[in-house]
Amino acid sequence: MPILDARDLVHAWMSAVNSRQIADVLSLYADDAVLLPTFSPNTIRTEEARRSYFEQLAARPGLSVSLHEKTLRVQPVFGRVEIASGIYRFHVEIDGEPLVFEARFSFLVDTARPKPVLHHHSSQIPRTLS
Repeated sequence: MPILDARDLVHAWMSAVNSRQIADVLSLYADDAVLLPTFSPNTIRTEEARRSYFEQLAARPGLSVSLHEKTLRVQPVFGRVEIASGIYRFHVEIDGEPLVFEARFSFLVDTARPKPVLHHHSSQIPRTLS
């Protein structure tokens, strides 16, 4: 599936994660892309580190990610560079118990490039104190 815009990129990324196709996930990230991942405190800047992170994620039983479609926003930057942001849910099983982790995300993408993701930030939505 060709990636025509940031919206396509988000759906391609989710499809690759859901099918546990690590090579497909990695093929979306530019060689020098920055990843601020959901389930790690580390900033990831290399393909090797991205591979390790996504392999660990894919090894989780029951892994899937779904998008809150109404939260998806795409903002043009210039040319074919866009920012996609929103909220997605990670579904995993821990000790046989299904759990859901909501996270906010942003992707900076340049769809003129064969590896369009330049920057990806994802963080769990914190619980409120109220």
